[in-house]
Amino acid sequence: MDRQWWQSLHGLPPLIWITLIGSFFGRGTYFMVWPFLAILLHEKFALGPGTIGLILSVSAVGAAVLGFYAGSLSDRFGRRNILVLGTAINACAFLMLAFAEGLTSFVVSIALCSVGRSIWEPPASAMIGDLVANTKMREFTLQFRYFLINLGAALGPIVGVWAGITAQQSTFGLTALSYLLLCLAFLWAFQYTVAGRAANQRKNSGTSFASTLAVLRDDRFFLIVIFANILTLFIYAHMDSSLIQYLNQKQMPDLVALISSMILVNASTIVLLQFPLLRLLSGFDVNRRIGIGIGILALGQIWFATNPIHWFSGWLGATFVVSIAETILFPTMSVQVDRMAPEHLRGSYFGAASFYSLGWSSAPLVGGVVIEWFGGPALYWSMFFLCGAVLVLYRIGGRFQRPEIIEKSVVETTGSLEVQEAS
Repeated sequence: MDRQWWQSLHGLPPLIWITLIGSFFGRGTYFMVWPFLAILLHEKFALGPGTIGLILSVSAVGAAVLGFYAGSLSDRFGRRNILVLGTAINACAFLMLAFAEGLTSFVVSIALCSVGRSIWEPPASAMIGDLVANTKMREFTLQFRYFLINLGAALGPIVGVWAGITAQQSTFGLTALSYLLLCLAFLWAFQYTVAGRAANQRKNSGTSFASTLAVLRDDRFFLIVIFANILTLFIYAHMDSSLIQYLNQKQMPDLVALISSMILVNASTIVLLQFPLLRLLSGFDVNRRIGIGIGILALGQIWFATNPIHWFSGWLGATFVVSIAETILFPTMSVQVDRMAPEHLRGSYFGAASFYSLGWSSAPLVGGVVIEWFGGPALYWSMFFLCGAVLVLYRIGGRFQRPEIIEKSVVETTGSLEVQEAS
């Protein structure tokens, strides 16, 4: 990216910086131990891959629906209360997870973790659009937030290994503390900063939830994009818990070391290559960038399907390929939603994007069952062919015209922002 965008970051409102820094620390402490949760459940309760997948999947399904509703509520009643509620739930959920003993308490805690995140993520992304008028700067801020999230994911396992706390249940207490501090920071910023008070006053109480649903129902291209991206996250998520269960089933030696290395490769690839790749692909439109990312993701599935179980470096190589796909896809998806959303429904559109987590949440269940019955290679060959289905969906979706009211709103918003940028 151009140097001017980096230099202009210091001019972002404090509320945006709280969101950015909070995302960094929340994700860093999360990745100290969350990827090892499948191992904890297996060792603590002797659960099989299918049962672990069911626990991890079911907990997030309801959260996706709740995230959509939370995004809509933030459009109608302002961002403050939704952000505070979501971060407070996360703080309580991770604190419960740090001290959970029985299987029921584990399941409830995991479900609340998903609920809290789904509540606060959509209004946080929408708030960036509310407070950053310059369209290019807004997209750069969304990219930068994703960069910080993955920087936290890269440093979390390193700090955890260095401190000797990786894969220890008590580490979830650090995640709870990070979300508690984020909650308190939001309360301060909305009360005592100009941008915070302005953001909370930005409401559209005249739009009902039913009318929002009607607009989204008529926006067929956006609905196809949602479904295609659900499938994309479903494919990608099998690099996480499904792969861990596959390797655990095959008794891969040094599994914890391999998982830590894969997390590090994944996050480091994104941290080092996100902005160079963004610059390289800047001449392509959003949908073309997503198509390139899906193609690279498909290559990663082939590598996972064919890699010998005991080839440690091979798993890291496949992770690197999929991480390049993620580097292109995930930040571009946020930019895609921001571009497609009418200004008065930005929270609802980002809330609808929370349905992407249905793909992520269903992956452990499907992956666990397929691994138990057919094996890991069958799972990843299936994901390779599913990448082709995603590309077909994008081609079909491009044929639909968006509703006139949405086209008019987006054009008017873009035009007014371009005037602000020129001035």
